[in-house]
Amino acid sequence: MNLPLISASYTACGLLLFSGCVVSDNPEPEKRPNILLIVTDDQGYNDTGFQGSVDILTPNLDALAENAVIFTDAHVTATVCSPSRAGLITGRYQQKFGHEANVPPPHKGMDTTQFTIADILLENGYRTSINGKWHLGILDKHHPNNRGFEHFYGFLGGHRSYFDDAYPEGHPMAMMWNDEHIPFTGDYYTDAQGDSAIAFIEQVQDDPFFLFLSFLAPHTPMHATEADLARFEGHERPEYAAMIWAMDRAVGNVVQRLEELGKLDNTLIFFLSDNGGSEQNNSNNYPLKGWKGNKFEGGHRVPFFIHWKNQIEGGRVFDGMISALDIFPTTLEAAGIVPPNDLSLDGVSLLPFLNGIKQHAPHQKLFFRKEEGAAMRDGLWKLIRLDDYGYVLYDLENDPGETENLAHTRPDQFNAMKSDLEQWEEGLVEPWWEESREWKQVIWEIHKALMENREPERMQP
Repeated sequence: MNLPLISASYTACGLLLFSGCVVSDNPEPEKRPNILLIVTDDQGYNDTGFQGSVDILTPNLDALAENAVIFTDAHVTATVCSPSRAGLITGRYQQKFGHEANVPPPHKGMDTTQFTIADILLENGYRTSINGKWHLGILDKHHPNNRGFEHFYGFLGGHRSYFDDAYPEGHPMAMMWNDEHIPFTGDYYTDAQGDSAIAFIEQVQDDPFFLFLSFLAPHTPMHATEADLARFEGHERPEYAAMIWAMDRAVGNVVQRLEELGKLDNTLIFFLSDNGGSEQNNSNNYPLKGWKGNKFEGGHRVPFFIHWKNQIEGGRVFDGMISALDIFPTTLEAAGIVPPNDLSLDGVSLLPFLNGIKQHAPHQKLFFRKEEGAAMRDGLWKLIRLDDYGYVLYDLENDPGETENLAHTRPDQFNAMKSDLEQWEEGLVEPWWEESREWKQVIWEIHKALMENREPERMQP
């Protein structure tokens, strides 16, 4: 696959967007690490071998994880796709710029005044690419080529078919190659993503690169190839298992090519899901309560590891609480980039924790909010608020399943966390858009049912 790499919006270094954004100590490009950010879509917390699954097979991810640091208490900033990705790519709580819900096409998108991780890496000599799902806006000003990515192969919306090319030009699900619409000619979308990623890696040659491998899998629709389905004949979740198998295969192909090119040892690899597993794709969030779309741990705690063969000792498990917000500052420190003073990030660099300099948890507190519900973690304490209903407080150390409400029996802890959550919300802005009234009502009912430890009566409007 011969991919054009440079959008008309950028030169290799671009205009000087970030005064004071400089590279320190390692000016030789070949010594600066490549960055590979692998994000799956709606994957369950339990649905990898390294997380304990015995029925979902992920041999390539497991091989990476075996030589990586696995984080057991890792969180994204939202329980649905678009705001989670906005937080990850900016390193800031997305509620600070009004991005609380999924982007509704056609005229909304992520705040263009926010710097992205790709912006800064591109400005500092990195080649940048996103392969796959975008879901941060479909207008030209929101396009990946105008948000720091010199190369884009994927689609702008939230989901699409893994096989068909039935989307007209301008449709959010239509395939794009930079700013041009192209027919999807591959046999299966997940495989095409892997091939495109490899083509990008080959074409950048010796330049350091940032590759955001943004999988659609295993998001619905539940599409898998006949060959992959045959492997899982008789499985309780055949389509889901086959889709994860294909995603893992694509990761394996990319990693193998990095190794063949002598680039793997100096490539910093992040792996995570964009939110918890969904009720619609048969994912498994065991042993967590909840799923995509709600504020229980199953909605925002995700599988997460970091692999960097040259720099960190693998084969370790880290139990301290971390966030997807930490990917941005970790990447900058690894690349030797001093960010501009006005780049206000909410995450912290994980490098001191990866190499053992720091032993404590990177975060004592994390916050979550989406329209009708909000939550926070304070160590192993968890507070959830549902508007027009009330609060629940859980002690995750003794009640990891979030079943016993201690809001009335631990008033000091409850009041302190309630105050912290309200103080955090004072720094937010009103959401720039909202989900439909019908969906908001269903999500409210699901939260209420889970807070009362009962099964929701309905999952969709």
